Amino acid sequence: MSRYTGPRLRIVRRLGDLPGLTRKSARKAYPPGQHGQSRRKRSEYAIRLEEKQKLRFNYGITEKQLVRYVRKARKAAGSTGQILLEFLEMRLDNTIFRLGMAGTIPAARQLVNHGHITVNDRVVDVASYQCRAGDVIKVRDRDRSRKLVETNMEYPGLANLPSHLEFDKAALSGKVNGLIEREWVALQVNELLVAEYYSRIV
Repeated sequence: MSRYTGPRLRIVRRLGDLPGLTRKSARKAYPPGQHGQSRRKRSEYAIRLEEKQKLRFNYGITEKQLVRYVRKARKAAGSTGQILLEFLEMRLDNTIFRLGMAGTIPAARQLVNHGHITVNDRVVDVASYQCRAGDVIKVRDRDRSRKLVETNMEYPGLANLPSHLEFDKAALSGKVNGLIEREWVALQVNELLVAEYYSRIV
């Protein structure tokens, strides 16, 4: 399954607020489609599927990537759901978004893919790069790169900087101080239901 590139507000109407996908908010409070306003009792499977889809669309990853993260989270010690969220939050594209260098995660991914970002003074063009404690993330020392990020910073996606990050606006430089804490995850999601969804599939 490929990465979603369709209308974003349609997804927001179906799944609720997705801060990483878009800054826009839907005017209609019910899901899209002919039967969007009809009241139907959702099955447990449908609820788990919806939580899983929130992760996919918010972080802009494919189903194959998400399955890979779930398998990796299962092998680690601790809660599978919590570790899965940590993996997704510590991706380079999401870290740039949380630093305020881009308004959305797709915009942050574009910055990375086009070579505008350095990690520890080396250009990294892989959006899925896992940031670690001590990593220094900077905008590449080029006029075009700096102008792009400065323009993005005028309209940040989220106002609050998570506790595990620090950012120097003048130098356009951020630092990762550790793993993100659960309370700082901006997406409203039940990660336990996601782990339950994949327990039957993966």
